[in-house]
Amino acid sequence: MRAPIGTFDEAWPAAERLDVLCPPVAEAVTARHTAGPESVLYVDTDPEKADTAVFAEAYGPGLLDASANCVIVAARRAGETTLAACVVLSSTRLDVNGAVRRHLGARKASFAPMDTAVGESGMEYGGITPIGLPEHWPLLVDAAVVDRPHLVVGSGRRRGKLIVTGKVLAGLPGAAVVEGLAR
Repeated sequence: MRAPIGTFDEAWPAAERLDVLCPPVAEAVTARHTAGPESVLYVDTDPEKADTAVFAEAYGPGLLDASANCVIVAARRAGETTLAACVVLSSTRLDVNGAVRRHLGARKASFAPMDTAVGESGMEYGGITPIGLPEHWPLLVDAAVVDRPHLVVGSGRRRGKLIVTGKVLAGLPGAAVVEGLAR
């Protein structure tokens, strides 16, 4: 199958590539495959080219604007820390101390430490995806992501990416669409 965006050699329904997905992502793809077999596609990519700018240069013009990053945030209030995932277009910046902090009702919000994000998500750094994150985490999706017909997101590993629609991301468990999450 041909990928709808990018210059990838081949794309597969992610449910057919469970062997290359990390366990939480494989489980989520299997459990939530309700929008049809092609609602979540997997493309194989070089793990050395996983970082957004390098990835976009390697796999096709326009991918920077057709990619979304999943950022794990630690929000604190009254001595309690809540981890949350935020999905924004790769060409934008997450408004951690404004929109994220306000939406989560936190006194302070910051990027989660790498070892916390990796350990709690069960995914590799540089490949964290909103698909398969712990369901009790808030999942904030920037409104600009929702209407995108195709987006590249992490696969849970540095090798490989998933291609989804913005609507698939907005429909994930615990997802809340937030206007102005990114600038």
